[in-house]
Amino acid sequence: MANLQDIGVSATINLLSALAFLVAFALLRLQPINDRVYFPKWYLKGIRGSPRRSGHVHNFVNLDFNMYIRFLNWMPAALKMPEPELIEHAGLDSAVFVRIYLLGLKIFVPVTFLAFAVLVPVNWTGDTLEHAKGLTYSDIDKLSISNIPAASKRFWAHIVMFYVFSFWTYYVLYKEYKLIASMRLRFLAAQKRRPDQFTVLLRNVPLDPDESISKHIEHFFFVNHPDHYLTHQLVYNANYLAKLVEKKKGLQNWLVYYENKYERSPTQRPTTKTGLWGLWGTKVDAIEYYSTELEKLSKEEDKEREKVLSDPDALIPAAFVSFKTRWAAAVCAQTQQSSNPTIWLTEWAPEPRDIFWDNLAIPYVKLALRKLIMAVALFFLTFCFMIPIAFVQSLANIEGIEKVFPFLKPIIEKKVIKSVIQGFLPGIALKIFLILLPRILMAMSQIEGFTSLSALDRRTAEKYHLFILVNVFFGSVVTGTAFQQLQKFLNEPSTEFTKTVGDSIPMKATFFITYIMVDGWAGIAAEILRLVPLVMFHLKNAFLVKTDQDRDQAMDPGCLDFPVSEPRIQLYILLGLVYSVVTPILLPFILVFFAFSYLVYRHQIINVYNQKYESGAAFWPHVHRRVIIGLMIAQLLLMGLFSMREAEQSSACLVALPILTLWVHKFCQGRFESAFVKFPLQDAMVKDTLEKATEPNLDLKAYLKDAYVHPVFKDSSLEQITFIDDDEESNSLVPTKRTSRRSSKFPSEDNSESDA
Repeated sequence: MANLQDIGVSATINLLSALAFLVAFALLRLQPINDRVYFPKWYLKGIRGSPRRSGHVHNFVNLDFNMYIRFLNWMPAALKMPEPELIEHAGLDSAVFVRIYLLGLKIFVPVTFLAFAVLVPVNWTGDTLEHAKGLTYSDIDKLSISNIPAASKRFWAHIVMFYVFSFWTYYVLYKEYKLIASMRLRFLAAQKRRPDQFTVLLRNVPLDPDESISKHIEHFFFVNHPDHYLTHQLVYNANYLAKLVEKKKGLQNWLVYYENKYERSPTQRPTTKTGLWGLWGTKVDAIEYYSTELEKLSKEEDKEREKVLSDPDALIPAAFVSFKTRWAAAVCAQTQQSSNPTIWLTEWAPEPRDIFWDNLAIPYVKLALRKLIMAVALFFLTFCFMIPIAFVQSLANIEGIEKVFPFLKPIIEKKVIKSVIQGFLPGIALKIFLILLPRILMAMSQIEGFTSLSALDRRTAEKYHLFILVNVFFGSVVTGTAFQQLQKFLNEPSTEFTKTVGDSIPMKATFFITYIMVDGWAGIAAEILRLVPLVMFHLKNAFLVKTDQDRDQAMDPGCLDFPVSEPRIQLYILLGLVYSVVTPILLPFILVFFAFSYLVYRHQIINVYNQKYESGAAFWPHVHRRVIIGLMIAQLLLMGLFSMREAEQSSACLVALPILTLWVHKFCQGRFESAFVKFPLQDAMVKDTLEKATEPNLDLKAYLKDAYVHPVFKDSSLEQITFIDDDEESNSLVPTKRTSRRSSKFPSEDNSESDA
C-alpha cells in the first residue's frame, strides 16, 4: 500500500521526467535539422518555404542564443490562436477534440474546490482507520471516505456534495453538447462545395436478372427521384489491384532514384541486389533491373484492371449516387427508399478521403455476421485480459513481489527501492500492457466492415473504452483489492466480507494516482517530445529518402490518435467522478492532466497533426454518452459503498441519481443528436439557392465525375516524382514567413525567432 512518501517519490520521478521531456522538446524544436519533425503541418500546407541559411542559423544547429532564451514561448503560442481560426486551420474535428480536455477542466475545477473545502475535512476527522484492527491503510486513505465510521451521519455530507457534483456535470454536459451542435451546424453551413454534399452511399442493391446493376440503379432513381437524380458511380472489388498499384509506386520511386544518381555520376552505372531491400542476392544493374520489374508489374496491373472491369463477380451491389442539389441528397440519405427495409439502403457518403475502400467490397449481407463474430471476440479479449492485469496488480506491492521472487527480498526491502516499486511500478506496468491493444481493436473494427475511416475510429474508440473500463478500472479495483486483502477475506465470516470491500475499494486511489502521473503527466510530455517520430524521421532521411515523396512520407505526422486518446480522457473523467467523494485527494492530479493535455494537444494540432478526414465532430454524441456512463458508474458504486458501510438510508437517497442521469442523457440526445446524424433540409436549400445565384453555369456532373472513382481507376499513370538534390537535402530549416492570404491570422510561434 503506497503512502504519502511513496506518492511523493512517484510525483518527483514523473515531474522530473515531464520537465526533462519539455526541456528536450524546447531545445530540439529550435534546431533546423528537426524542423520537419516539430512543424510538419506547416510544410504539408505549403506555408513553410524552402530551406535557407542565415548568419545565426546553420544547417543543423541553431546558434542564435536569443532564441534559446525564449525557448518556452511555445506555451503561450499554443493558446494564442482563437477557436474560429483554429477550426479553419486544423478542422472542426481537431478543435472539438481539444475541447474534451476543456470539458474535463470545466467539470473538475469547481468539483475539486468544493471537495477540498467540504469533504476533505469531514474525512480527515473521521478517525475510523486508526482504530481498525488488521486493516491495511496509508495516510492518503485517512483523507478518504474509508475514514468515516459505519452508519455515521457524516455520510450526508457526501450525499449532498455528490448531488451537487452530479447536477454540475449535467449542466456542463448540456451546455457543451449545445455548443458543439451549434458549431457543427455552422461549420457545415459555411463549408465550400464538396462531393459528399451531393452524394449518398447506396448499399444492398437487389439483383435483377433482366438488368445490369448499373442500369437497375439508374432505372430505380429515375423513377423515384426523377427531378433530382444526376449520376452514380459503381463500386468494384479492386483490393488486389490497389496492392499492385502501391507496389508499382515503390518500384517507380527506386527507378527514379537510380536514374538521377546515374545522371549525377554518368561514369558508373548504379547497381543493386535482387534480395530483400537490396541487401543480398545477385548483383545487377539497378536501372535495368527496376525497369524490367516495372514493366512486368505494369502488365500485371493492366491485366488485373481489365479483369476487375469485365468480371461480373468484381462488381459490388453498391454505388455512390449523386444528385443535382444538396436538398435532394439530404432527402435520399435520410429516408427509406423501399417498402422492404433491407434493400436500397442509403446513407450519407463519406467525403472521398474518408472512404475505407477495402471494406466497400464486403457484401452487405455478411456485415451482421462479421459484427457478431467480432462482438464475441471482443468479449473474450476484454475478459481474458484480466489474467495479466491480475498478475500486474499482485506484483504492485512488496508482499506480492517477495512471494513470487523471494531472492529479491534483500534488495526491494531497501527504502528507496521500496518507494519506487510501490509508487512507480504499478502505473508503468499497466501502461506497457496497453501499448499494442489499439492495433488489435482497429483490425477488429475493419473486419466488422465500416466503410469510412471516421467510423472505424469511432468504433475502435468504443471498443477501447470498454476494454479500459473493464480491465483498467474494474480490473485494477477488484483484482488489486482481492490480492491485497485475500488473507483477510478467507479468515473472516461472510457477514464481514462486504465491510472489508467497502473499506478497501477507496484504497485503490493510490494506484490510480500513480497511474495518472505516469500516463497523464510524463506520458503527455513524451507526446510533445515526439521522440519516436524524431528518430524514425532521421533514420528514414539517412537511409530511405530518395525523392520528395519519400521525404513527405518520412515527415508525415499522421493525425490525432482518436481511438486511443479519447477513451483515455474518459478514464480520467471516470476516475474524477468516482473518487470526487470517495478520495478527493486524487482530483488535483486529474486537473493537472487536463490542463497540461489541453496545452500540449492544442500545440500539436496547430503545428503537427494533419487530419486525414473531416467528420464535422460527428464523434461528440459518443463522447457525451461515455461521460454519462462514467457518471452512472460513479453513482452506482457510491450507492454500493454506502450500503456496505451500513448507511442504507443514505444509499437510498442516491437511487434517484442514476434515473436522473439517464433522463438527462435522453433529453440531450433528443435535443441535439439529430444535428450529428442528419443535415437540415432548410440549410441544404439555402446553400443550393446561394450557389445557383452565384454560379448559374456550374457543371456539377463534371465536378462529381471522378470524385468517387476508386483511386486505382482515376489515373493509371504514376505521378511525376521529383528527386531531391544534394543541396536541398542537406538543408533542413525553412523560413516561417507566411505567404498565404491568412498569414496574419496564423502567426507562427517562431516568426520573431526565425526572422531575428
